[in-house]
Amino acid sequence: MLKTPMWIAAALLSAVLTTPAMAHPDAAHVAAEGAWARASVAGQQATGAFVRLTAKEPLRLVGVRTPAAAVGEIHEMKMEGDVMRMRALDGLDLPAGQTVELKPGGLHLMFQQLKAPLQEGTQVPVTLVFQDAQGAESRLHLQVPVQRMAPKGGEATGHGGHAMPAGGHQH
Repeated sequence: MLKTPMWIAAALLSAVLTTPAMAHPDAAHVAAEGAWARASVAGQQATGAFVRLTAKEPLRLVGVRTPAAAVGEIHEMKMEGDVMRMRALDGLDLPAGQTVELKPGGLHLMFQQLKAPLQEGTQVPVTLVFQDAQGAESRLHLQVPVQRMAPKGGEATGHGGHAMPAGGHQH
């Protein structure tokens, strides 16, 4: 009979009980919490997605992909004088141990050229692409709940406030 080292068993039990969207230990070392995507309607070509990211090591979010849209970007909204401006970013730094919140009206993920409306109560697959200081890429695959409005208390519903990992992780 194989004996599982106690630290592995404890880590697995912790992962099962807390269900955070965590990258595989060999992948991005990023926790994703409170993820959600805004529901859209027929004819709407774009929508946003939001999440709190905490990296265990300094990383840079450099890409977002989803099969739901032709284009996925990292965006920033901010006031310039009395005008709200939105622009795409080429990346977003994630300092080690600090939570970076992507939320409505600020930093967020943008899905453009939607292939179909995102319907409330469904989930959308999202892949976040990260780069470490040496330029090595890693990915975090999530299933993000679709909602009409921001969840109460900043947490997504249905999964304890966490996006669910989807189908493994890649480098």
